[in-house]
Amino acid sequence: MSCRPALSIPLLALLLVVLLAVCAPPAGARDNDDDKRHDHSHDKDRDRERDRSRDRDRDQDRARNAMLQGEIRPLAAVLKTVRDKVPGEIIEIELDREDKGWVYEVKVLTSNGRRKKVDVDAHSLDILKID
Repeated sequence: MSCRPALSIPLLALLLVVLLAVCAPPAGARDNDDDKRHDHSHDKDRDRERDRSRDRDRDQDRARNAMLQGEIRPLAAVLKTVRDKVPGEIIEIELDREDKGWVYEVKVLTSNGRRKKVDVDAHSLDILKID
């Protein structure tokens, strides 16, 4: 089976950016009565956002390298595997490095409104678990 990394890598990178953006905690409310605390809070928010951005970049680089080295399969293949096994709308995807290798955690909203979590071996595309 041939793999077209030029098409798959941008999709994987985009997916990771979206997932990380969705999972990022919301910015805290600002206190307008205390300018010092506001300025300090603003600096902390800026530092946190810079750290999250670095983490996203590192995560994207790790995922890209894993795919280039053949450790994980293209996202399109993972999505097809999940859709074939659990029909519904895919609402969230995570890629995690675990002891035994890379695992995609895919959350699916089924037609009856139930949410299912599907763990997929990122290399073999074997379904590991459906909750």
